[in-house]
Formats: sequence, structure tokens, C-alpha cells
Amino acid sequence: MVTTRATTEDRTDRSDRSAVRTLLRLWPYVRPVRSRLFTAASVAIVASCLSLVIPLVLKWMVDGPVADRDPAGVWLGALYLLLLGFGEALLFGLRRWLVARPLAGVEAAMRADLYRHLQRLPVAFHDRWASGQLLSRGTTDLMLLRMFLAFPLTFLVVNGVTVFVGVIIMLLQDWTLGLVILAPAVPVMVTCFLFEKRYAAVARLAQDQVGDLTTVVEESVLGIRIIKGFGRHRSQARVFRELSRTLRGTELRKARLLAGIWAVIVTLPEVAIGAALVVGVVQVADGVLSAGTLVAFLSTALALRWPVESIGFLLAMSQEAATATERYFEVMDEKPEDPGVRAAADGTAGLGLRFHDVRFRYPDAPSDAPAVLDRIDLHIRPGESMALVGATGSGKTTLTALVPRLHEVTSGRITLDGQDIRAMSREELRSLVAVAFEEPTLFSASVADNVLMGASDGAGKPELERALAVAQADFAHALPHGTETQVGEQGLSLSGGQRQRLALARAVVGQPRFLVLDDPLSALDVHTEAAVEAALREVLAQTTALIVAHRPSTVLLADRVALLSGGRIAAVGTHHELLHSNAEYAHLMAGTEEADR
Repeated sequence: MVTTRATTEDRTDRSDRSAVRTLLRLWPYVRPVRSRLFTAASVAIVASCLSLVIPLVLKWMVDGPVADRDPAGVWLGALYLLLLGFGEALLFGLRRWLVARPLAGVEAAMRADLYRHLQRLPVAFHDRWASGQLLSRGTTDLMLLRMFLAFPLTFLVVNGVTVFVGVIIMLLQDWTLGLVILAPAVPVMVTCFLFEKRYAAVARLAQDQVGDLTTVVEESVLGIRIIKGFGRHRSQARVFRELSRTLRGTELRKARLLAGIWAVIVTLPEVAIGAALVVGVVQVADGVLSAGTLVAFLSTALALRWPVESIGFLLAMSQEAATATERYFEVMDEKPEDPGVRAAADGTAGLGLRFHDVRFRYPDAPSDAPAVLDRIDLHIRPGESMALVGATGSGKTTLTALVPRLHEVTSGRITLDGQDIRAMSREELRSLVAVAFEEPTLFSASVADNVLMGASDGAGKPELERALAVAQADFAHALPHGTETQVGEQGLSLSGGQRQRLALARAVVGQPRFLVLDDPLSALDVHTEAAVEAALREVLAQTTALIVAHRPSTVLLADRVALLSGGRIAAVGTHHELLHSNAEYAHLMAGTEEADR
């Protein structure tokens, strides 16, 4: 399994993280809907304060109509209570309506930004990060953020205001009873402080473990043929169970922390209310306090139970939201592909495709590791096809990935018709260069959509038919719905050779000026390979091409051959020249010919 900087096994210490400072990073997304959120919070505050009016009505009823045995007054008080309850419910319903649509929009905007940013991040980033970690950030984490903005964010403010107003009301009614109720305030605040620190670490651990588990599920689904083919379902199930058990343990730790804080913030206020009841009854018996005042005081205290008891899970949800925000911006803070220097076209650099003293080292490679490519100087003339040959691990695929800037050169430069590729926008560069990779990747879309992905927006059926003909992919017409047939995820409903031919068709459909082919015929049988080569010769005659080749038949498609050895260009010449003058090249070709037999 791929591990990343954000997995549970490789995480920096975040004990000094400020949840508030982290959550403030959401402000650019919240700003467009701030008026509705502020309105919703104001409505919720009014609704909560209405609940505090109910004890005052009860005091009036007990000291007035009930004490005076006035039925009409009692009915009037009941009407007041009914109206207050109805108004409170109506206002809370209005609050929910105010936040539902805008917060769904915030979540959608954040998800769109994340997806767009992922497309702009370099291939090296995607090589480091497990896809499950990215999926969990785009789904579970954003759902947590929407829930936080809809509920905890508002009610941390609302409940805080409600508790403050309620305490003022109780102190005004009887300050001695108010002090009794306030006695647990200090231990509750200390408990909340300790809880917040501990819960933050466990919440982060749980969300990272969800990402690890998502990765295992995704890999198991995509690799189901390998798992079944090698009978590894038990070992995969064991990995899944272990990760599930670990996540379960973490979730139980969260539950224990929540249980601890709930025990404190429920028990202490309840004890305080009981003590206030005893003291209040004594004061009523002594004639110091009216029965209505005691009823109002206790009713106010009971009305504050929910705002106080909710502190625990509001803090928990806030910490989970802070962790989700942190995880989201871990990806968003990654630097996108560097647009590079803005260099003007160099008329002396030569036309065609040229590598000028190119060196490349993977960004995360150890500092003492040798460069994958070292001082590459290679010139492919306009309209020429160059075959790139070398032993396994010599850097052929890496070299081809530098042309469309899937990786950036460490030093040196690459020019197309004399212009440094770093001086071009990626859209311009990739409109000039088409690539077919050794491992063909297809998407869950129709055959036509997969092929036309390599063409401009205006391309249609004529371009599609031409590309299918070049790639000898006429099998597409025999599929159940022709070229509109959905090929399924990863194109696994097709054979390896069929997928490779569609990938080749995608590369040539746009008639690119520069074509990079990474062993495009490796999965084809001999007869299909010969037919594709015959059609491909016509395409290569109209473009400048760099072709990674292993078979002599593929090498013969090219005008010249470059031998890559130990990360450097060891020799350049025609196939026949190198066959007679270079022992390493002759050995490679002899080996491939023997393998073909």
C-alpha cells in the first residue's frame, strides 16, 4: 500500500495546533454566504432567548393567577406559553431553512476546488499520496465541514449567549441560588480544556485511518482479478480486518473521551440544580423567596441544561471539523505544477524536439541517490521518428514523461521547435504533444469519449473513425453499442490489446505535431502489430515522434535510434548502424528477437 505524509504512520506532531486558527481558513468559502449564516445565528439566538421567557411567565402564573385562584389568568398564561413554544419552533425551522442551501453550495465549491487542484498537482504528488486518503478528504471530511457550519458553529455562539443570558436572569432572581448553580463552572471549563486537547489528536487519528481503510477497499476492488487469480482474498480480508479493528479502537477511544466529559458536564450541573432546589425550598419556607421565583429559577436552570450538556459533542464536532479542515488544506497547500521560467524562443536551439543537457532526479529521492537521467542531449528533427531503446530501469519512461511535463526537469531544458516547454502553458504544450503510455488507462465512458479525449473539442465522428483505423481498433464497431459502448472502470471489460489500441487511437486522434509513444504495441499479437505498424507509418510521416521500443519491429518504425544506458544517451544512429557498431544495442535486440520467438 502506498503511504503518504498524511497517513497514521507518518504524521507530524500537531499538539500545538489551534482549532480556531485552523477553522478560520474556511472563511473565503463562507464569506459569500455570511449574511445568511449571520441571520440564521441571530434567529437561533432569538429562539433560544424565547425559551428563557417561559420561566418568567411561569413565575407570573404561580405568584399571580395560581396564588389568586384565577382560572382566566391561568388560561391566559397557558396561551402565552403556547405562543412562545410555537414561536421558538418556527424560528428554529427558519434557521435550518436559511443554512441548508448555502452550506450545500459551500461544500460543492470546496469539492470542486479540491478536484481542480488535484488535476493541477504534479505526478510526483500523486505518486506519494494514496488515493484513499484523497477520496476521504473529498467526501467524509467535506461532509464533516458542512455539518460543522450548519450546527456546531452556530450553536457554540447561540448556546454561549443563552447560558450568559440565563445566568443573568437567575442572578437577578436570587443571587445566592445563582452562586450555587455557578459552582460547577470552573471544573466544567477545566474538563472541556483537557477534553479538547485529547480529542483533537484522536479525531485526527481516526480520520487518517478512514483514509487508509478507503485505500484498501479501493485497491481490493481495482485489483480483484489479481486477488482472485492468486487466491489472496484471505490475506486481503485480514488486512482489512486489522485496519477496521484499529479504526474501531480509535472510535472507542473517542467514545470514552466523550463519555468522560458528558459524565462531568451532566453530573455537576445536576448536583448544583439539586442543591439549589434544597436551598430554595428552605428560603420559600422561611418566607425569604416566593414560590413563583423558585419555580422560575429552577425552570431557567433546567432550560440551560441542554446548552451546557451540548458543550461536549459541540466541542467534539468542532475538533473533527478542525481536523477535516487541516486535512483538506494539506492537499490545497501543495504547490501545483510550476509554470516555470518564461523563456523566449531560441532561434539557435534548432527545430523539432530537443533535450539540452537534461538531468532529472525524483523530488523525494535521497540526496545521495544518483540522477535517473544525467546530461541528456538528444535532437529529434522535424518530421523524424526516434526510437528510444534501453535495458529495464534505464530511464526510458521517465524521459518520455518529461516531454508533456508530467515531471519537471531538474536541470537543463527541453525545446519544441526552439521554444522551451516551460515557456508554454500546459494547455498549449499538451495540445502540441500527445502521449500513449505503456499501461493504457481508460475511463468509465464510451469508446468514443475515451478516444476523443485526445482531440480538440470540435472533433467528431470523422476524426474518431480515422484514429480507430490507424490503431486497428475496428473491433469497437462490433461491441454491443458500437463506439457508444461503455467500456467500464479502467476498461477492464476489454482485453489488454484492445485497451492498448484504444489508447493509441486516443494519442493520434488529434493529429499532434509531436507524438510520444511508450512501447505502444507491447500487448498486440504479431498479426495485429504488423497491421498497426503499417497504419502508424503514415501517421509518423506527418509528425515528430519519440517511441520507446523493445521489439525490433517497433524500432524499424523509426528513422533513427537512441540507446539509453545508465541514465545517459550512449549512442545514436540507425538500427543497422547500431546493430553493427554497439555491442549493448546488439545484445538488447538479440534478446528481444529471442523472446519474440
